Amino acid sequence: MNDGGDRATAALHELDAALLSSIAELTAARARVELVLAARSAGKAWREIVSNEERPLVVESVTAVLDSLSAVGSRFRRAQAHALHREGLSMERVAALFGVTRQRVSALLRDREPDPAG
Repeated sequence: MNDGGDRATAALHELDAALLSSIAELTAARARVELVLAARSAGKAWREIVSNEERPLVVESVTAVLDSLSAVGSRFRRAQAHALHREGLSMERVAALFGVTRQRVSALLRDREPDPAG
């Protein structure tokens, strides 16, 4: 089966790239957490730590990663639901596989299928 034009496969590639980027960003955020913890252990106040912390703040980095993964993950879930339904799975079966309600799958299928070109 040629999956070169498969939107679910394209969305999975996008998810993979987002995961790789997220790992790098979270690794950097974790290093920053260690610095913040060291500053707290040294007795520094939160206002001093946060005021002197380089941007993006740890909380900003984590929020950006979560937002990105949520958006990309949603696109993959929608594309995969479309692919499974096109392959003949019922909404009930897709719901069971995804661990969601049939109504949620219905909503995913009503959403326009994403275009891998953007």
